[in-house]
Parts: sequence; C-alpha cells; structure tokens
Amino acid sequence: MFLAQPETQPAREYLNGQVIPKPMPQGHHSTIQGELVSTINGAVKREKIARAFPELRCTFGNWAIVPDVAVFTWARIQRLETGQIANVFALAPDWLIEILSPDQSSTKVIKKIVYALTEWLPDGVAN
Repeated sequence: MFLAQPETQPAREYLNGQVIPKPMPQGHHSTIQGELVSTINGAVKREKIARAFPELRCTFGNWAIVPDVAVFTWARIQRLETGQIANVFALAPDWLIEILSPDQSSTKVIKKIVYALTEWLPDGVAN
C-alpha cells in the first residue's frame, strides 16, 4: 500500500493507482507558497473560519495528494482528542492550490485537481 511506504523528498502522490513525484519546490515557488499561506491565514484563521496548510498530505478515496496549499474550513480540520491538529488528514481539502513550476505541465496539474474533486464530491455535484 502506498501510505505504508516511507515518505520521500520530494513528496510523492498517489493518483488513481499511479505514484507521481511532486517537483521539488524552488525559491520563487516557495516564496509564492509562503505568501499565500500567510495571506489566507491572516484573513480566515483568527475568526476560526478556515486554515491554510503548506504541503499537507491529504488522503481520500483512491488518492493521496500533497497540494502546495490545502485549505480546510475550521470545522473540518482534523484534530486529536486533545484539540491539537492531527498529523493525518484523511479527507480532501475544501480548497487546494497548486503553484505551477516552469517545468510542470499545466494539463497534468489541472487533471489532478479535477480528478481529485470528482473523487470526493457527492455523485452528480461535479456534473
């Protein structure tokens, strides 16, 4: 099983039966990612509306993805009994953000997002 394998750097994703390595983020990508997480959290975290997480593994259905930024509404943030944020998020994010690197195929990234959405949306919602 994919999730039983050790973590790698860069992270790998499991998309509909295929293991796909994520490109290693570089300076420009990391800068954008950091600004997005900071800006989103600045707008929604204090009021407990939502929270943004960088590079968080999300597992659901036949998928294990690591979006550049995963945003969860406050009520859907996975927590331990102590109230601390859990290490494992076994659900799809409410909003996922992928930052295209110059060598990435926009078609592949869009397919990943669309397939991920159709995997966790109730039947008929994506149509």
